[in-house]
Amino acid sequence: MSKGRKRMTIDAPADTPLPAASANRLLTAPILPTLIRLAIPNVIAMVGTAVVAVAETSYIGRLGTEPLAAIALVFPFAMLTQMMSAGAMGGGVSSAVSRALGAGDRTRAEVLALHAIIIGVCGGLVFTLIMLVFGRSLYSLLGGRGEVLEQACSYSVVLFSGAVSIWLVNTLASVLRGTGDMILPAATLLGVAALQIVIGGTFGLGLFGLPRLGMAGVASGQLIAFSLGAVFLLLYMASGRGRLRLRVKSFAFQRVMFIDILKVGAMACLAPLQSVLTILIFTKILATFGTATLAGYGIGSRLEFLLIPIAFAFGVASIPMVGMAVGAGMIARARRVAWTAGAVSALIIGLVGVALAIQPSLWVSLFTSDPAVAAAAHSYFGWAGPGFAFFGLGVTLYFASQGAAKVGGPVLAATARLLLVAVGGTALVAADAPASALFALVGAAMVVYGLGTAGAIRMTRWVK
Repeated sequence: MSKGRKRMTIDAPADTPLPAASANRLLTAPILPTLIRLAIPNVIAMVGTAVVAVAETSYIGRLGTEPLAAIALVFPFAMLTQMMSAGAMGGGVSSAVSRALGAGDRTRAEVLALHAIIIGVCGGLVFTLIMLVFGRSLYSLLGGRGEVLEQACSYSVVLFSGAVSIWLVNTLASVLRGTGDMILPAATLLGVAALQIVIGGTFGLGLFGLPRLGMAGVASGQLIAFSLGAVFLLLYMASGRGRLRLRVKSFAFQRVMFIDILKVGAMACLAPLQSVLTILIFTKILATFGTATLAGYGIGSRLEFLLIPIAFAFGVASIPMVGMAVGAGMIARARRVAWTAGAVSALIIGLVGVALAIQPSLWVSLFTSDPAVAAAAHSYFGWAGPGFAFFGLGVTLYFASQGAAKVGGPVLAATARLLLVAVGGTALVAADAPASALFALVGAAMVVYGLGTAGAIRMTRWVK
């Protein structure tokens, strides 16, 4: 491809000119009110995600203890798909788009959107291939045996057959968020959540006279709902009604566009990978304590994963604000946005952690009445709950650092958390420690992660 062709693709004027930087509200509006305004749609969408998690766990709990233990094996991989596509690579997409817009280059942002879609499709295909080929082996390594393993595989095969749809929804939503549009992505995710609840419950439990498909039926809700969501967002952006338009006819592959996204997204993917690996190592250790302890931890870790979307709501709200400020050379404002978002997230998630440390039955009673399972879950919240505030701080600052294209420090903080759990957990098991000691280790690792991320951002120089 000629250099002239590349220049024409990047520099050609758009149909509608981008407002000057001084007219861009994300660069001039008060930080805290703007963050809250951008975060509210995401909070609402994440409430929908939380409701889905509660509904699915409730459905699975009705299917029996083995399915409940099975979901503890699959859930880390399911959340890894979401975290990589929405938070890690999605953050890279939002960062690249917002930095282009902050510099006043709308056409570049539109070209970036098309390259992001290609990355999303490839990411989904990779997850489908890995989980369909190696899923059973992975669940066996985590301690899955007998009926628990079979139930895990039944859920996994259906779920990961639709990984491309999950990646596409989250990629397109990230493009829109990079422009400052939080409402349409949130509305789409709410619609997907509603469909997932209805379809998963109907097929999983055999409602309205339909066959009871069990775990495969519950997973089908996510498969169908995200497929419909992906089609909707593609049609919307192709129609030109959004702030950016997908200009497919004039599209040309440009290596620099992939680099702009992947220099943030690829490295950022290490953080959720480390986070899930932390959970997998811990799950493997706890599997030796029996099914009841594993199921109880599954209930507790499910909430831990659900706290990520709460931090996500404020984190992704900070990405376009930080990215546009960096693109416009307003570094001091970018840093103020990051610290404000982190503080708000830590406060909210910290309150959740303290509340559940004091009264864990508020969450646990939603999923089980088994005394042994409930006791394990109560112990988890009692020891790990106080660390949730630091977890929220770390996750939100990780997103803010994506807006500045400086994710190395937060990734290293996630590495420290992983090493603490792996080494400390192994040592505690060797010392024949009780499960409560391992749960206390989880809380300590959250503190290390939050303070490590904050320290890394404090010492990292942000530049345009």
